[in-house]
Amino acid sequence: MMISIRELAQKNASVALKGVFDLSGVFTGREDIQIVGKLEAELSAHSQGGLAEVEGTLRFKVHSLCSRCLTPVDETLAVPFRERFASRPDAVPQEDQDEVHLVTDDHITLDPYVEEAVWLALPLAPVCSSGCKGLCPQCGTNLNEKPCGCSNDSIDPRLAGLADFFKQ
Repeated sequence: MMISIRELAQKNASVALKGVFDLSGVFTGREDIQIVGKLEAELSAHSQGGLAEVEGTLRFKVHSLCSRCLTPVDETLAVPFRERFASRPDAVPQEDQDEVHLVTDDHITLDPYVEEAVWLALPLAPVCSSGCKGLCPQCGTNLNEKPCGCSNDSIDPRLAGLADFFKQ
């Protein structure tokens, strides 16, 4: 998806941008997460005072595994998107220097910015539910399905010598 800073400044109004992105190539080699279908972007762009601003929402479905019990987790994410661009450094206020992208071309490709927003929105440790009990660290049984008979009285091996001290 591309926008033109010059055309945006000439229109002097907000422009609606709708598009579909194919992110299948972004996650090649990743077995822990998959994007299901295409990413749908509903964005609007406007220009004011030499700054072009693109904002809106990115929606996509993610298929991953629960970080506690390894069951499949499917969720739809709605990611807020906001990027600002300027073609001249003097158009950027001093306090916004770190947040505005300086561009040399008239046309801006939004694809890398969309990919970055997707990467940052992915859950770090997805869970199937907030009450997920996870897997037993000794036998590997999914504790959400059934309890196991393993003893949870694990003693840190560095402190095992102290356990005999209190048996007297």
